[in-house]
Amino acid sequence: MDPVIYLIIGLVIVLAIAGYVVTTRRRPGSVAREIAQARTAGEDLTDRLSKTRQSLGGALRNVFSRSQLDDDFWDGLEEALIGADVGVKASTEIVQRVRDADPSSAVEARDLLTLELVIEGEPAVIMVVGVNGTGKTTSIAKIAAQLKARGTEPLLGAADTFRAAADTQLRTWAERVGVDIVAGQEGSDPAAVAFDAFQAARARGKDVVIVDTAGRLQSKKNLMGELGKIKRVVEREAGPIKEVLLVLDATAGQNGVSQAQHFLETAGVTGIVLTKLDGTARGGIVVAIEAELGLPVKFIGVGEGIDDLIPFEPDAFVDALLADA
Repeated sequence: MDPVIYLIIGLVIVLAIAGYVVTTRRRPGSVAREIAQARTAGEDLTDRLSKTRQSLGGALRNVFSRSQLDDDFWDGLEEALIGADVGVKASTEIVQRVRDADPSSAVEARDLLTLELVIEGEPAVIMVVGVNGTGKTTSIAKIAAQLKARGTEPLLGAADTFRAAADTQLRTWAERVGVDIVAGQEGSDPAAVAFDAFQAARARGKDVVIVDTAGRLQSKKNLMGELGKIKRVVEREAGPIKEVLLVLDATAGQNGVSQAQHFLETAGVTGIVLTKLDGTARGGIVVAIEAELGLPVKFIGVGEGIDDLIPFEPDAFVDALLADA
């Protein structure tokens, strides 16, 4: 395959990652859905990008086939990027940086462009909240493992600095999964750690930052205030956080609905990770959460293994519940 095609596919993936956390109430286009779809996406990605390849691949091929890096070359490169919806401002800046690097050939210019496009994509941010004991840290590790398996590079932010074991536990999982982690000293400002994690992800070219947060402070008011601060600080740098996952223990039953309400008001929860569903007979909590709070369940935990956190599919879930009815 022409190297230009790999460049285009890479660009599409980078842009998709930046926007993949936008959610809806039902059947959300979320992290969970992306992971589920990615398991088969590799088989038909080439077909799905056929129009992109034919249009953009041809435009860039024409540019890089030129023997001289003259004004026509640079104008053509900028036009091709604008045609790829990179945007006028970003396209102009990217081309100028490539040009300022003074490449000696079209091949070198293409390599520099590849580097610029990879750097240009901002990391997406997933903030994970929930009380202690719900399986929040292990859920983060499982999500990171699944993202990595599909070719996405996550970085973990250990912003639960109030519980000494939280940092150690998340570090252990990061090593096991094989992903980077940014942490602070015990008792340090959680918002600062989350901010540093985002900056590190940006500098290292990571695709996603998954921020762990505290599950218990001196009071509910302090906890919610801290979560709100983390969200505000990160959003000043990263823009709106569109994915805030609340981890709930399915065995808690209706208490989980009450928990969700508090987190929803403070952190702007976008979806639920329901853990320990294999250990309770009260699976109807899924229905209660969606009916009472309007929050979609995005992942369910059905075991202790790294692969036992799975994207929630309502039809399959109901069929499983009613299998013996």
